[in-house]
Amino acid sequence: MTLPIALLGNDLIGQARTGTGKTLAFAIPVVQRAIAPHDPEFEMLSAPGKPQALMIAPTRELALQVSADVSAASAKRGTRVLTVYGGVPYEPQLEALENGVELVIGTPGRLLDLAKRKALDLSHVKALVLDEADEMLDLGFLPDVEALISRTPELRQTMLFSATMPGAIVALARTHMRHPVNIRAESSTDSAMVPATAQFVYQAHDLDKPEIVARVMQADDFGRAVVFTRTKRAAQRLADDLVERGFNAAPLHGDMAQVAREKAMAKFREGKVDALVATDVAARGIDVADVTHVINYSCPEDSNTYVHRIGRTGRAGKSGNAITLVDWADVARWKTINRDLGLPFDEPVETYSTSEHVFHDLGISADVTGRLKPPAPAAPKADRPARGERSDRGERTDRGERPERKSRNRSRTRGGRPVNETGGSDAVDTSAATTGPADDGASVTSPEGSDAPRRRRRRRRPSGGSADGAAPVAADGGE
Repeated sequence: MTLPIALLGNDLIGQARTGTGKTLAFAIPVVQRAIAPHDPEFEMLSAPGKPQALMIAPTRELALQVSADVSAASAKRGTRVLTVYGGVPYEPQLEALENGVELVIGTPGRLLDLAKRKALDLSHVKALVLDEADEMLDLGFLPDVEALISRTPELRQTMLFSATMPGAIVALARTHMRHPVNIRAESSTDSAMVPATAQFVYQAHDLDKPEIVARVMQADDFGRAVVFTRTKRAAQRLADDLVERGFNAAPLHGDMAQVAREKAMAKFREGKVDALVATDVAARGIDVADVTHVINYSCPEDSNTYVHRIGRTGRAGKSGNAITLVDWADVARWKTINRDLGLPFDEPVETYSTSEHVFHDLGISADVTGRLKPPAPAAPKADRPARGERSDRGERTDRGERPERKSRNRSRTRGGRPVNETGGSDAVDTSAATTGPADDGASVTSPEGSDAPRRRRRRRRPSGGSADGAAPVAADGGE
């Protein structure tokens, strides 16, 4: 429906659910109207090698997917395609722009960054494509998108594609498009109620959800699944849990490096990973054949998110299953989504991993458990030996007798002089100690050469002491 209008160069708005071939709807016209280096008209261009078309996507995964489709469509034409996104070095992108490209595909952030660096010249763009515009709105990219549009010529073809049309996207279209043709492949209700996708909604406890997911992955018709979580931490934790249970699972979230994200996607496409546990950042751009199940591990935030998530299965006319696990705290949110989309799941059934209706609905054998391998044995609490053990020092019987301790000569001193404890000739007669007159605060000392202990005088101030400060009376020992 869009090809005849797009090939004529008219502005258009295409609205259809994900997986209905929107990429080729704009890729073919863009490639067809681009002038390749080997075309006779190439040398007649005002700026040969400058980008002739700009395609903006909300996520890196979608940009790579669009780039793959555009590259395949332009392989025989010889047009040069560049994919621009963050998380990778600038040098290869800068070098490609310097050598010249005809088609540029990228995410708003890196595109705007290169444009501000004067490396990306958009003044010769003839075709502008906004793919998944509603997702760019949700991710907060709309200001960057408008900044990029302002750098393009006013006389251009603009094509906007989206699964839903929020008010902000409608305003964007009215501001930057000239008499666009609206093409809607399906109604908004049909976007969610995909005939080829069977939808199931269960009310499940958060602690029981991993067990349910593990059993779903052993259903009779299971091929590959995309599991959506609300947070990055939940995605990583669930992926690790599934791997520990013996399943081939991989996480995909924003905390991962770009190289790691690309490896996870490549393994998923190649069939080396059965379950991709992702946040909503990956809801757009996962265009993988034979995805049989989409599992909403966390309840979607709104109806648009629900539509985008379940659009990963049932693509290109194939059948699929969409399973939503609603926690008790998310029942109110789900009822809003259910009402907005007109779904028949206003009261989700309370469900556990052992519930019979789950096995019946999803085609799971009754003898299936949530593990493909037994749990790993628990590691010892500590590496040190238990109490009473001798570690690697050997048993006591393996060692020789301990040498007998040598006695230590101890001596007592008194007044700085040694004291004979036997009371022999060196014993000191403490009665020989005498006290003599002393000044205030002085202590009584032993006679010269005596070993008797010294006795301190205590100062006493008489209650009726004289004014001139009479000396205190000696006490202690003579009373």
